[in-house]
Amino acid sequence: MSDIQLRKNIKLGLRVRIVLKADQRSGKLTEGVVQKILTNSPSHPHGIKVRLETGEVGRVKEII
Repeated sequence: MSDIQLRKNIKLGLRVRIVLKADQRSGKLTEGVVQKILTNSPSHPHGIKVRLETGEVGRVKEII
């Protein structure tokens, strides 16, 4: 399991790149700062779902 699939590796205030629901097909990444962690389980195969400070929601694909 990679870092982005484990909830314990994602912290509030962390700078990340996420894939928004609308961008899942294109794979376009959106960069921002984690405001809230939305995934409750300790891990997720597609990445941990977060809300950025901008209000955008998506799954973490990279930690910066």
